Order: sequence, then structure tokens, then C-alpha cells
Amino acid sequence: MLSALDISTSALVAQRHRLTAIANNIANLNTTRNEQGELEPYRAKYVTFQTAEAQKGAFGAAGVKISSVETSQAEPLWRYQPSHPDAVKEGPRAGYVAYPNVNMMEEFTDALTASRAYEANVGVIEVTKDLNQQTLRLLA
Repeated sequence: MLSALDISTSALVAQRHRLTAIANNIANLNTTRNEQGELEPYRAKYVTFQTAEAQKGAFGAAGVKISSVETSQAEPLWRYQPSHPDAVKEGPRAGYVAYPNVNMMEEFTDALTASRAYEANVGVIEVTKDLNQQTLRLLA
């Protein structure tokens, strides 16, 4: 029974990191500069998972861990805003501002999926805890 708690806990941690990445993507939807102040739009981050072999449970069940946090290489979205302070001053993109290529609907959908997975794992932990308590009552 303890392995069920370990597996669900690993999933909670993984989904929390995924939700943090999604929140950062949404928060930086209009960020046109990087941390150094250079004109470079924010690049979305995406968390990928893999099976955690160290957390093998009964009947082949396994935990989850973060395999990587990938940075999007998508071309920025260009909007014509010549009066914007971050607009390109000269060249073929003069007057255009580079914005992050973050799709709000995809981010909301990912957030919904991650929060549902989080809730499901909290439910598994609650059921496991209740089963353990009932087993102890029967043994007492």
C-alpha cells in the first residue's frame, strides 16, 4: 500500500511542475524582452514526463518523474505596432513587435488536464489512506 502513496506523490509533484510552467507561459503572454532587457520575446516552457523506474509498485505500476523542461523554438508572433517602444526600428520588420508564440487556449486546456490529474491523485491518496485505516481497525 505504501507504494501507491509513493506513486501518487510522484504524480502530484510532476503535475505541480507542469502547472507552474503553464502559469509562467500565461503570465508572460505579452513579454517582449528577456531577463537581460534585450528585445527577445519569452519562449514557452513545456514539461515532459517519463516513468520513474525507482518507484515500481505492484502489478507493474510505476511512478512518474520529469524527464525534461523543453523551451519552445516556435517563431514569435509579429504584430504591427509602430508606436510600441519595442517595435523593430528598421529592416523588413520595421514597426513590428515580436510577441511570444503562446496559445492561450492550449495553455488553459493543459492547465485543466494537469489540475484534473492532480485531483485524481489526491483522490488515490485519500482512498489509500482510508484503506490503511480500515485495515488497522480490523487488525486491532
